[in-house]
Amino acid sequence: MKAIVMNGTGGPEMLEHVERPEPVAGPGEALVEIAFAGVNFMDIGVRQGAAWTEMPNPKILGVEGAGRVLATGPGVEGIAPGQRVAWVYAPGSYAERIAIPATSLVPVPDAIDDRTAAAVMMQGLTASHFATDFYPVQPGDVAFVHAAAGGVGLLLTQIAKLRGGHVIGRVSSADKAAIARAAGADHVIVDTEGRFAEEALRLTDGEGVHVVYDGSGPKTFQGSLDVLRRSGTFCWYGPILGGPGPLDIMSLPKSIKIGYGVFSDHIHTPELLRARTMRLFDWIADGKLRIEIGGEYPLADAARAHADMESRRTTGKLLLVP
Repeated sequence: MKAIVMNGTGGPEMLEHVERPEPVAGPGEALVEIAFAGVNFMDIGVRQGAAWTEMPNPKILGVEGAGRVLATGPGVEGIAPGQRVAWVYAPGSYAERIAIPATSLVPVPDAIDDRTAAAVMMQGLTASHFATDFYPVQPGDVAFVHAAAGGVGLLLTQIAKLRGGHVIGRVSSADKAAIARAAGADHVIVDTEGRFAEEALRLTDGEGVHVVYDGSGPKTFQGSLDVLRRSGTFCWYGPILGGPGPLDIMSLPKSIKIGYGVFSDHIHTPELLRARTMRLFDWIADGKLRIEIGGEYPLADAARAHADMESRRTTGKLLLVP
């Protein structure tokens, strides 16, 4: 089968489209033919050497996708050949086929196509965690969403609006502002220098926001602190761009609460994985949640997908098509 492997750490040139041995479903596993694989910043971090360092190269990248079950190994229950499934963390997803623990698979209902299922898993579950669990947005709350035209930002905005919140989005260019507004953002700030706090405070009559979701790296950290109201909540995420450095907890202003949001805490059992995903699927089927596909690339063009994502030119979700 064809797959994308990384032969060493570095830039997109480290990715190669190669022939690999056919996977076989072992005990508790399902063999899946991949229809679409999701591209994530996590994959870029792996390629740059920030994760999976214990796995020798060459290794197949990718963790997310959707497809159809071809076969199951011994001991598998609830998953059968011919069934359409999706997953959010199965290393080796940049490939034509993959053997996955059956407990990591979510059945895909008829109302959801493979493209949408692959596009919503990681970013949808991340956004769901942030807006319903890490800080459950309440009616009237004001949320500040960084990278509001990105995959997570677009879904965060929509889920916050579903819960009755108001959203101030930050984007890096005027063309992205229209995309954020189309997702429901009440106000959009175009900013590339990390100088968004003053405008956000003006929009909230100086009070600040109830919650800020920041996956934009150290450059925006101070501004995100400044934009919060008293007892506001700071949700930090996205390890690939790095953290803010050591923090003096006694220097934190306005009795704010700060934490590092990790979506796997939202789905730490197979039952929760399927329940949270089915809620996303229901929202999509009911027209309450729209998935923005920012680009589709042949599997062989994974390096170009990585380069485009790193350039910050893209919006929405990027997918690979084996």
